[in-house]
Amino acid sequence: MADEIEEWTEKVRGGDRRAIARALSAIERGDESSTRLLRNLFLAGRRAEVIGVTGAPGVGKSTLVEKLARLYRSRGVRVGILAVDPTSPFSGGAILGDRIRMQSLSIDEGVFIRSMATRGHLGGMAAAAQDAITVLEAAGCGLALVETVGVGQDEVEVAELADITLLVLVPGMGDDVQAFKAGVMEIADVFAINKADREGAERTEQEIIRMLSVMPNRPGWRPPIVRTIATTGQGVEDVQRRIEEFRAWSERSALGERRAREKWRGRILQLVRERMLRNIVEPGVDEARLESCLERVLRRQADPHTLADELIGNLSIGSRHH
Repeated sequence: MADEIEEWTEKVRGGDRRAIARALSAIERGDESSTRLLRNLFLAGRRAEVIGVTGAPGVGKSTLVEKLARLYRSRGVRVGILAVDPTSPFSGGAILGDRIRMQSLSIDEGVFIRSMATRGHLGGMAAAAQDAITVLEAAGCGLALVETVGVGQDEVEVAELADITLLVLVPGMGDDVQAFKAGVMEIADVFAINKADREGAERTEQEIIRMLSVMPNRPGWRPPIVRTIATTGQGVEDVQRRIEEFRAWSERSALGERRAREKWRGRILQLVRERMLRNIVEPGVDEARLESCLERVLRRQADPHTLADELIGNLSIGSRHH
């Protein structure tokens, strides 16, 4: 197994597309082999810039991501695209939707595209997205574009993963801009008003400006607003320029380092919780006792919070005997 993992590691680092795809599939399944592989890849990879692209369904995120990828490729940057989708209720896989248009990029050996399922995970981010980025980094990608589901306020989770968050809006959203205020608006480092040739672009920009005026600001950085028409590529270079300006500012202000620390703190604690659940709680819960608890809940004889505390108490007693 060790030799197989080493060979797999080298293939991923060499940009072998089948090896990369196999690694991402193993990560999504949670295979034990993926953990061993990730240990090798993390130390071997160079850090990529991670840009999160979020916004409501239908605003043109996929088209904008495609155009950004082409722009970075024209400058010689290897690009990985993670398109995080809702999970199909039938297959358990990702619903590709309008990702089909991105396939024109797939003939470029310097671009790797992967659609990942959220599998019910709130926030629009696949639980394995961070590990997927580790694979892309090891494969030589200098940029990772993470396009999220666009399900509303839960999209704030993208900010925990990305170095830079691009929020895409469109004219005519009306009350939807108000709805975004309670979370998503605060995470945006750059705004893009896409489909800016539509009526109402000016009004949407003014609405964003009003929102920004009442939000806690970051001294030294006011999120810029860029109008784009992604289908024609108009404004995409301006978006990229604003992204680079933010990156430079975040390095000067040490925001980038703080974000990185918070990201990895959250990831490490997440892994600790997962391993504790898998290694301690799940094997330690007595099935007969759990069934008894279920009966008591169904008969309204006890509440689930009290019963969970009881099960935890029994786990503690059992662990002391070991």
